[in-house]
Amino acid sequence: MPSAFRWNLTRICIIRCILLSGKPYYFHEATKESRWEAPSGTVEMKKEQVKASHILAKHRDSRRPSSWREENITRTKEEALAIIQGFRKQILNNEATFGEIAQENSDCSSAKRDGDLGLFGRGQMQKPFEDVTFGMEVGDISEPFFTDSGCHIVLRTG
Repeated sequence: MPSAFRWNLTRICIIRCILLSGKPYYFHEATKESRWEAPSGTVEMKKEQVKASHILAKHRDSRRPSSWREENITRTKEEALAIIQGFRKQILNNEATFGEIAQENSDCSSAKRDGDLGLFGRGQMQKPFEDVTFGMEVGDISEPFFTDSGCHIVLRTG
């Protein structure tokens, strides 16, 4: 679905929904339309699930130091961190979108989907990834962090 037509839960409305009825409240960014009913095609999130996108820079000590981009990754852990820090800076400075950078540079196959990992619950990702993602608010971009896969930044999308 194009981003102009993406429905999002807003933080203010989530609080209002919980206090008033416990139901999610939907807001359309492009049309400014809001409603209580889920738009068609909306995937309902289960409690204790998040939705996120990520950008991964693998290094030579990653658990599998190869990717769709590069058969044999030889960069150091420090180089991977510097790469991810640079990507985060570009995103925060509005020089590129998270999805654009993920598509061209992420060492994860999710790059084909702008880094989108979809919905996941606790116990489905490596613990450091889970801890960071579940600790974020929707719309936040994480600081760089490491898992056995490499160095990441995450965009919490749901």
